[in-house]
Amino acid sequence: MVMFYLVLAILGTLIPYGAFVPWLMQNGIDIPQFFTEMMANPISIFAWLDVFVAAITLLGFILHDGQKNQVKWRYIAIVGTLSVGVSCGLPLYLYLRERQTRAR
Repeated sequence: MVMFYLVLAILGTLIPYGAFVPWLMQNGIDIPQFFTEMMANPISIFAWLDVFVAAITLLGFILHDGQKNQVKWRYIAIVGTLSVGVSCGLPLYLYLRERQTRAR
């Protein structure tokens, strides 16, 4: 499972950025345009709200479970969640947790 989680954390970074980087290259750091496109229609609002709730849930889980199980480097998963998203943060945290569990 360690390698499975690591591969998913890498894919969870590369795939979303594979969609975001072309947009960024075309539009630059245009925050108003980003929010306009983010709220373009009800389905995109639905998707963003879903991701937002999942990210808040994941951050709470990482903080609670990471402290309870003393997962080293758990804050890297928080950074991954905030800078990439749940697709990076969740498998990265599970990787760190599984790696530590195997080391015991």
